[in-house]
Amino acid sequence: MPYYIGDVIKEERKLVIRTPEKFRETGVDVRLHVIAEEVDADKGVVRLSDGTALNYDILALGMGTSPFVPKIPGLDLEGVFTLKTLNDATRIKAFIKDSPCRKAVIVGAGFIGMEMSEALKTRGVDTHVVDLMPRPAVRWDPEFSKVILEELTRQGVAFSPNTGIVAIDKGKGYRLHVATDDGGMEADMVLIAIGVRPNVKLAADMGLQIGKTGAIQVDFSQRTSKEGIYAVGDCCEVYHRVSKRWAHVPLGDIANKQGRVAGRNIGGGSIIFPGVVGAQSFKVFHCEAAATGLDEAEALNCGYHPVSNIIWGNAIARSMPGEKRVGVKLVADRATGKLLGAQAVGTTGAVNRINVLSCALWSGISVDEIGYFDFAYAPPFSPAWDPIHIAAQELLRKL
Repeated sequence: MPYYIGDVIKEERKLVIRTPEKFRETGVDVRLHVIAEEVDADKGVVRLSDGTALNYDILALGMGTSPFVPKIPGLDLEGVFTLKTLNDATRIKAFIKDSPCRKAVIVGAGFIGMEMSEALKTRGVDTHVVDLMPRPAVRWDPEFSKVILEELTRQGVAFSPNTGIVAIDKGKGYRLHVATDDGGMEADMVLIAIGVRPNVKLAADMGLQIGKTGAIQVDFSQRTSKEGIYAVGDCCEVYHRVSKRWAHVPLGDIANKQGRVAGRNIGGGSIIFPGVVGAQSFKVFHCEAAATGLDEAEALNCGYHPVSNIIWGNAIARSMPGEKRVGVKLVADRATGKLLGAQAVGTTGAVNRINVLSCALWSGISVDEIGYFDFAYAPPFSPAWDPIHIAAQELLRKL
């Protein structure tokens, strides 16, 4: 949706995979603008906000997440937004187009905050990001977060670390005034992008087991703790193949896979969702950032003995014009030599390399094997010794 707001994707319809009309052509009844308020799991009945009661034999829950919003004054003022649904994106895009929007404050420097900083800046909106953490994209190593911050600065996006907002009021020179614990700033628009929480109230009310992550507990077939009830997507947990624990990873590609698994099983098939390794990525202006698996703190918490190393290399052969600097970090287990996680940043090639390393994590491959992976080498795409090779071989010396 940030790409729609930034006008890279120009038409709203391209974000709609299938309309209610298309669903009905295949015999699926879609009801919009109603809420499932209550489920009687014993009787197999769902009660909707319009007074309708629907009987079911099998129930699938896909309730997603809700934005986490701090309890501060001023959230109901015009120009204050969250971004979770297509309606949110449509409202933000219309606001930028139809209202004088000279400056925006983004609260939160995670994925949405980074992508929206680019979207707003490219639409000509002066943009300021604030976050409680000491650096943007805190999931990444400090050395890589520094690169991301340098790109924000280069593009004219301001960043205030270690800063929390305490209130939003009407402004004087701008529409809004944002009070923080480090002073105030004015803006025409405020975007709250702190994070999300799984929507589990309905599930908890009907007695479903909620996992330690706060999301709905499911098994590998997407079944919940009650017979005949499934859960998929951002509202439920997923098995992490590296940590060996159930996690909450609210990403669209995972939700799609879980939905297919549940559908196959509901339809009489037999299939499991084997889990994830935690691959994720985002782009901010000319910087790619990607990560997979565990970082050192997570690895320690899971009982591993992590060793890590960062290398800087070139995404293409040095003989080619236009150097493409890329950083690769690997984390491995000292006891077994197995890869535990990886991160990368660069102007190009970071996401592709993390995809390769995600496959290595999925397969449980050791660091010494990664050091001699067979890649499709050609100078425009990588050096003969790829940064992945070099990162693995350098980390191997520490094991």
